[in-house]
Amino acid sequence: MKTSYPWEPGTATGIGSYPGGDPAEALRIVLGELPGFPHLPELPARGPGADMAGRTAGLLVDMPVHLQPSGWRFSDRPGRDTLRSRDHLARDLDALEETAGGHDGPFKIQVCGPWTLAATIELKHGDRALKDPGAVRDLAASLAEGAAAHVADVRRRLPAAEIVLQLDEPGLPAALAGTVPTASGFSRLREIEEPVAEDVLRTVIETACADGAAYPVVHCCARNVPYALLRGAGAKAISVDLRRVPERDEDAVGETIDAGTGLLLGAVPGTDAVLPSLQATAEPVRELWRRLGFPPARMAEQVVVTPACGMAGASPRYVREALARCRDTARMLFEAAA
Repeated sequence: MKTSYPWEPGTATGIGSYPGGDPAEALRIVLGELPGFPHLPELPARGPGADMAGRTAGLLVDMPVHLQPSGWRFSDRPGRDTLRSRDHLARDLDALEETAGGHDGPFKIQVCGPWTLAATIELKHGDRALKDPGAVRDLAASLAEGAAAHVADVRRRLPAAEIVLQLDEPGLPAALAGTVPTASGFSRLREIEEPVAEDVLRTVIETACADGAAYPVVHCCARNVPYALLRGAGAKAISVDLRRVPERDEDAVGETIDAGTGLLLGAVPGTDAVLPSLQATAEPVRELWRRLGFPPARMAEQVVVTPACGMAGASPRYVREALARCRDTARMLFEAAA
């Protein structure tokens, strides 16, 4: 199946989070190491509101949040926690416009997906939003509207770029399996049916990426990635940790490749590690492709090499080393397939 992708063959990118607290410096590193497919780094070390859930909660429309000892919770009106989230993002976008305003290739931004957000944010009375189907629908609609506005803002700041929107859904497999703990931790929330999960995710993707405003990617670094569900919801690419692709998932991965869906494969550890040789880094990608029986040239077009997950826990030195390794691995896979 012939499909066009926003990235060039032999490309690498990052996942999301980085260490440190200087958005301009983080962007300079990303643009220097990943010039073909950079992204907006997230800096959770800055504190509440810079974390994945709090950052995305700042995008929600008419659903303010505040921070409790137990975590994020919906509130009646915007307070300092919501304002702090928005301020962090505003600083990041100002740095983006100043540092990368002329970028003319694909550029990726990330927001927390609706199911992971619903499993994280509590309702006003303390239960997780995931427990209430009506609250989940309201949250998805609010997120869809906020993410669409975020995409439009980034497009305005990077007028020559093609925006890629990544929805982070590490909590989706647990929601489907019924293993998300209640707020008290003494029980588990009932599992979410797959058609419901797909429909809610589709709401966000279709609204945020309407009329080609952005190219939708879903990232899930957990086990048991629901590949078919993500494709059905409208994901044009799926981002996974390569180490967590067991043999039992390979049929689903093969169907994903056959459908023309892009794959962002996490082939480099996301925390400090002694990296093996370039050949050894690339081999798991090649081996997966060989087992599934697809031509190498297609791998170079369809696969983007990434770290395994976010890199907030890594050292600044290792971040540069890991991003360079992703870039060099992607280039080697492309050259070998040519």
